[in-house]
Amino acid sequence: MTTTSTPHRLAGATLVAALASTGVIALAPSTALAVPPGGYGDLVEAVSPSVVFIEVTGKEAGMEPAGGLPEGIPEEFRKRFEKMLPKNGGAAPRKGVGSGFIISGDGQIVTNHHVVDGADSVTVKLADGRSFNATVIGSDPLTDVALLQAEIDETLPVVVFGESDSMRAGDEVVAVGNPFGLGGTVTSGIISAMSRDIHSGPYDDFIQTDAAINRGNSGGPLFNNEGEVIGVNTAIFSPDGGSVGIGFAVPSDLVQTVVADLQDDGEITRGWLGVQIRPMSDEVASVLGYDGPKGAVIEAVSADSPAKSGGLQTGDIILSFNGTQIEELRDLTRAVADTAPEQSAEVEILRKGEMITREVTVGTRGKQDA
Repeated sequence: MTTTSTPHRLAGATLVAALASTGVIALAPSTALAVPPGGYGDLVEAVSPSVVFIEVTGKEAGMEPAGGLPEGIPEEFRKRFEKMLPKNGGAAPRKGVGSGFIISGDGQIVTNHHVVDGADSVTVKLADGRSFNATVIGSDPLTDVALLQAEIDETLPVVVFGESDSMRAGDEVVAVGNPFGLGGTVTSGIISAMSRDIHSGPYDDFIQTDAAINRGNSGGPLFNNEGEVIGVNTAIFSPDGGSVGIGFAVPSDLVQTVVADLQDDGEITRGWLGVQIRPMSDEVASVLGYDGPKGAVIEAVSADSPAKSGGLQTGDIILSFNGTQIEELRDLTRAVADTAPEQSAEVEILRKGEMITREVTVGTRGKQDA
């Protein structure tokens, strides 16, 4: 069975994965490319040699029933269902396509985790027709970022990262990728919104764009007008699998951090606190005199966790972690994840109307940890 890269999905609507530690990557600055009134031709000509098209053969053969699973089924349910299906050793391997971009001359390539998840073999193709085998250095399902290494004996052209935090709603962007396996395709649009939480994971902080993004664009770059990568195209909101002008990209600032960690040893190291949290209710916020809910309310503290050792309790409201103000739940998730394991962090909490400061030693998040 042959499939394209399938998009992430949200409950209540179809969100198709179209496509889309602590260090940062040091890359050479790019030369600004002014976009002429006539279009993006110069920019596209400059960046296209560094955008690759990815073909993947999957290890999991014959797992889907005839015809595949129903369209629109949430991805999390799809994965659970697939695990329950018997493997058919005689079935042909699944194949998929996606996009990516080269970030180092020796052949390191960024793409989406979901593009290469379960890959048995990966082939990358350049716009000039050259083709190389690649291996997966590492990938991070929580941010949907993966890092590949092309098997080459030559120097490849690269693109550079820009600062996603400097982008604003209304700024022009260009997407380049491999939609529906068609090869180098360019679309343009604007940033529709920043810091979108689409409830796909604990680190949601997406750039929303109306640049057309479709199946197969997964892992491809989203460029600013200077030809810098400011996002990795990851998902679309769509009732039928095609672009309706609502696409999402992982911001480059986050991508650089994840990739830098993967470059080290192929693994992601994140801090762990060991609490279950929920938002503050409107009623509690009103009683406390706040304009609206803020902070993270601890619902449960895991045994033998950093939170337990640090004296945090069920019912505590975390308002600040290691200097980061906690306005919503994802603020705490990110602040903890970005804190190096074994590092001490001050936690400001509200307990029964009293402000208290506790010091915790952050642990290492494992795959099983929430």
